[in-house]
Amino acid sequence: MEYEEAKAKIVEGLEKKSKAKSKFYFNDLAKILEVKPRDAKKLINRMVQEEVLEYWSSGSTSLYGLKGAGKQRAADHED
Repeated sequence: MEYEEAKAKIVEGLEKKSKAKSKFYFNDLAKILEVKPRDAKKLINRMVQEEVLEYWSSGSTSLYGLKGAGKQRAADHED
């Protein structure tokens, strides 16, 4: 799958689901892309590097979301 196509699919898929939640598991993103996990990892990591997606971890759980989306965004910038 081409990167630009993958990026469009992820953004569209997450925007549709954003009313329910803002952070998603890796497997959720891989399902949206409809590719093998190894291929999905490469595409998702590139989206994080380009700041299309942001990575969030609680230490035990890793989640991804659209950059700037969700409640956590405001809390991250409080002083």
